[in-house]
Order: sequence, then C-alpha cells, then structure tokens
Amino acid sequence: MLEPTNNNELPPIPGKRYFTIGEVSDLCAVKPHVLRYWEQEFPQLKPVKRRGNRRYYQRQDVVMIREIRSLLYEQGYTIGGARLQLSDTQQKEAPKCDPQMIQQLRMEMEEVLEILTV
Repeated sequence: MLEPTNNNELPPIPGKRYFTIGEVSDLCAVKPHVLRYWEQEFPQLKPVKRRGNRRYYQRQDVVMIREIRSLLYEQGYTIGGARLQLSDTQQKEAPKCDPQMIQQLRMEMEEVLEILTV
C-alpha cells in the first residue's frame, strides 16, 4: 500500500485531452491494476474505451481519481465510505430546479416560437 501523501505533492495535470492508464498511474501515484479496480467500485469513473479495450482517461477522470485517492489513502475512508462521500458531493453540486425559473423560461421560449412562426 502506498504511504499517505498529499495530492499537492502530485505532478500537475498536463493540458492534454486524453491520458493512457500508464500516464494516469504516474499522475496519481496509483498502480494501473488499482485504477481498473476503482472503475468497478466507483460508477463516476468511466474512462473512454477504444480499440482493444484500451482506456483513455479525460481530465475530469484524473481529478476524480485524485479525489478518490485522497479519500482512501489520506482521509482513511473505506471503498464504501468513499463511494458515499462522492455521491453526496455530487448531489450537493446538482443544480436545483426552481419552478418560477422554469415557468419564466417556458414563457420566453413560447415568445421566441411565436416570433419564428410569423
């Protein structure tokens, strides 16, 4: 098992669009087999799979992996606890639907539709 370290000590994420599993392993200080296991345990982690089932991670995947790593290795969460923590965080970030805002948008869209049909 890796010794606990701060995510601040990890290398910066380059400005690339896609990363291979080896690159993500180096960027997050986690072995590739651990990354494959985390894909099964955390539904938020879904790398793009291309030819021959090769994984290509995007920037948001690398950030998510670093967050998972922090929860497990630094904050001491179990896999289940980290999964709950991540889902709670995502629910808090989900936008709230305001009925008045929806009604206002609907009225505006009807006005636009009326203009376009004339």
